[in-house]
Amino acid sequence: MYSGLKHAHSGFRWLILVLLVIAIVNAYTKWKNRSDFTPKDKKIGLFTMIFCHIQLLIGIALYFMSPLVSFGEGFMKEKVTRFFTIEHGTMMILALILITLGYAKAKRKTDASQKFKTTFIYYLLGLIVILFSIPWPFRSLGAGWF
Repeated sequence: MYSGLKHAHSGFRWLILVLLVIAIVNAYTKWKNRSDFTPKDKKIGLFTMIFCHIQLLIGIALYFMSPLVSFGEGFMKEKVTRFFTIEHGTMMILALILITLGYAKAKRKTDASQKFKTTFIYYLLGLIVILFSIPWPFRSLGAGWF
């Protein structure tokens, strides 16, 4: 089960990255063009947020199953153990909070331009945090591309 969840979590990140980029580009272009906020725009932000929450649930399950997570003696000295025990989860939860706040704040705005601006800023900040928190292969954290 661990292997299946790990592959799902790793592969699902690509879907989330694509959805975030779509939501950010959509919000930016419509904010700058002063377009109307349509139900399609709401769905883009909503589905991005929902998929991020699903990814969090998979990540929480992995956190309690992973051999890489350890609170043993000296875990803060080991780069990989520290990353998966503390850094990865904390930063991803922060990114999810930013995305959720962005969706909630945008929903409350009355002006379409302000909705797009709010979505753009919060989703972009969430994306930046996510990109820094992914265990990319070039970071030597033992993770692959998929």
